[in-house]
Amino acid sequence: MQNDPRRAVAPANPSVLALIESHPEPQRELTPDMTTSKAGGAPAPVPAKTRRTIALVDDDQNILTSVSMSLEAEGFEVRTYTDGEQALKGITDRPPDVAILDIKMPRMDGMELLTRLRRQSQLPVIFLTSKDDELDEVLGLRMGADDYIRKPFSQRLLIERIRALMRRKELSVEGAAPAASGEGAVVRGDLLLDPARHLCTWQGKPAQLTVTEFLILQSLAMRPGHVKNRDQLMDAAYGEHVYVDDRTIDSHIKRLRRKLKALDKDFNQIETLYGLGYRYKDK
Repeated sequence: MQNDPRRAVAPANPSVLALIESHPEPQRELTPDMTTSKAGGAPAPVPAKTRRTIALVDDDQNILTSVSMSLEAEGFEVRTYTDGEQALKGITDRPPDVAILDIKMPRMDGMELLTRLRRQSQLPVIFLTSKDDELDEVLGLRMGADDYIRKPFSQRLLIERIRALMRRKELSVEGAAPAASGEGAVVRGDLLLDPARHLCTWQGKPAQLTVTEFLILQSLAMRPGHVKNRDQLMDAAYGEHVYVDDRTIDSHIKRLRRKLKALDKDFNQIETLYGLGYRYKDK
């Protein structure tokens, strides 16, 4: 494969991967419809009822204030929380479109908060991680986060990640007919993917997939037998302008396999071709 700046990262530490493999697996929408002023600069105000909502969870008041101001300037409605317990109640009572979680917080950290949210929702989640904290990043993805961003971060980058995540949610239902018709569904043997309802079933049993997992599986199942490399899966799930490393795609593939194996211990339709990528095979 050709060199790609998206994948110019150091290989994962074997000890980290060993720890991740032993970690138990728990069960799991970015562009607001913005308008611009005729003058061409800042976005025009967005009516409150049409604004997308972001839950921002961090114990650092400076981050809450500065990030909230940036997001609100882009037309988002922001709800802030300073600890995991407070956030769990607020997110449960009033679900947002996207949640942004810091990992290290008092009372309930981001990992525990994500675990509890995944028991009741497939809410799209972005983790804020410490610089070079590989374990936090990979564990977060393994536990069901859709994306992560490292501190210190550019607020413009965070906004782009949020928009990309919302686009992913829209792509998972784009062009689909009403749910009752079943049009637009992908059927591959025992697998059914219905984008209109964001529904995945295996042998008639539902699998709870995140937006990212759904789009990766859809990309593979659309062309069974064809190899998709990590760059192609990256583009299918994240879009062409969001760059993630190989470990991110591999973590999502592992979660997909585990969720489908929980429904059928003999599931082996997602094949790894070392040095090439992945492919979906029909039975």
